[in-house]
Amino acid sequence: MTDKKENLPAARSSGMFDDFRKEMDRMMERFFGDAATTAAARTGFPSLTTVGAVRPAIDITENDKAITLTAELPGMSEEEVDLTVSDGMLTLKGEKTVSHESKQDHSVVIERNYGSFYRSFPVPDQVDQDAIAAKFEKGVLKVTMPKKPGSAKTERKIKVGG
Repeated sequence: MTDKKENLPAARSSGMFDDFRKEMDRMMERFFGDAATTAAARTGFPSLTTVGAVRPAIDITENDKAITLTAELPGMSEEEVDLTVSDGMLTLKGEKTVSHESKQDHSVVIERNYGSFYRSFPVPDQVDQDAIAAKFEKGVLKVTMPKKPGSAKTERKIKVGG
């Protein structure tokens, strides 16, 4: 046994770990979807939980009167969707099930996603939680969260320096 450290080429040793990290990232993105991190960074509304293979695409928009969350839920009916608000969190749950035309049908390729999902979003303080309303039309859920009167954001410039 020797005290000398093995001299591995820098590219080989760091590349091996970089490749491993990249593969782990790809695996996590395939399982959870890569929209989780980008949506949180873009909107400030992080998705806290997702279960199963279904991950509804979500858009969140805001104007002076309301915040609107739109979720794409193709192939689902409003009876299969559960929407709740509790303790400042808006939670969207549902399950998209596999349906086959007949027992003789054999799947060759399945690209559509099936499974359950669970997504939660923090509801900002300026939203009137008692006035939240939702509509479901053609596989699209639209949740309107009206703002409380007088909750307009104020902005002021802060001088940076000593």
